[in-house]
Amino acid sequence: MSAPAARPLRLGAIGTSSIAWRRVLPTVARMPEWELVAVAGRTPKKAARFAEHFGCAAEDDPGALLDRSDVDAVYVSAPTSLHRHWAERALLAGKHVLVEKPVGVDATEARGLCALAAERGLTLRENFMFLHHPQHAGVRELVAGGRLGRLASFSAAFCIPPLPEDDIRYAAALGGGALLDVGVYPLRAAVLQLGPDLDVAGATLRTRVSDGLDLSGQVLLASPSGVLAELAFGFEHTYASTYTMWGDRARLTVTRAFTPPASHQPLLVIEEQDREERRTLPAADQLALLLQEFASAVRAGGGAVGQHTDSIAMLELVDAVRTTARRIPVR
Repeated sequence: MSAPAARPLRLGAIGTSSIAWRRVLPTVARMPEWELVAVAGRTPKKAARFAEHFGCAAEDDPGALLDRSDVDAVYVSAPTSLHRHWAERALLAGKHVLVEKPVGVDATEARGLCALAAERGLTLRENFMFLHHPQHAGVRELVAGGRLGRLASFSAAFCIPPLPEDDIRYAAALGGGALLDVGVYPLRAAVLQLGPDLDVAGATLRTRVSDGLDLSGQVLLASPSGVLAELAFGFEHTYASTYTMWGDRARLTVTRAFTPPASHQPLLVIEEQDREERRTLPAADQLALLLQEFASAVRAGGGAVGQHTDSIAMLELVDAVRTTARRIPVR
């Protein structure tokens, strides 16, 4: 006789963001591992809209949601400047936490949250979906197997066109700016593929004259093994979501690195001096894989300190970019 299936984990959502509405909560709603029980936003009106759409309860404020005994874990999609605040409140309330990337605005916030989660034996995850897509493990296998030869450089870009003028990502006080929104993707990819011990060798940020908000930038990193990484990001470009690893035998490009749709079959392009190989990989739903891993970690009672280490390392790089970058004012 088979064992009864475990009951779904009960999720509360803090934040009524676009990513919650379009991607995360619809995926939660169709997964047997999860049950969305309540949502709270900046206003009761927004929470009520989400609750009606997703068939859950609405709370007037996030504090009331954290007081609920029927919430096992909390998804935080508040503005970036409030990630640390609400993730910390949730951990102190005994809830496991999935927080939108990045986990905080700097490494100090990341260290504090990771230490609190470890102290309380709770699971803390960043919603970096791309880390869970199998294509990146495939890249690591090719590199480790010597397919590229001796690795010399890594390049990555995540860029999007200009946003509507009232977009929250243009609000400096709320943790806006290209570095914390899209820049963290190539930085996190560099940590994933090259390891956490990276140094910022140089950086440039294009910043808005009116308030100093960073609109785009480029970063040069160096790894202990001598591999150089060149990263680009911003709100001023046509769309790009890619990275390339280049060795003395071949160069490998991930053509849709960060935001592939669930139905997309990834394409890896391997270039040598006299030939090109194009590998099409199976499609994968990276968000569903992340939510499955989060559920497994919650049931296991925490763990994955390595993910904490990489989250902190990435925000240490963000801090170093801010400190060392040459700023180019733009109107």
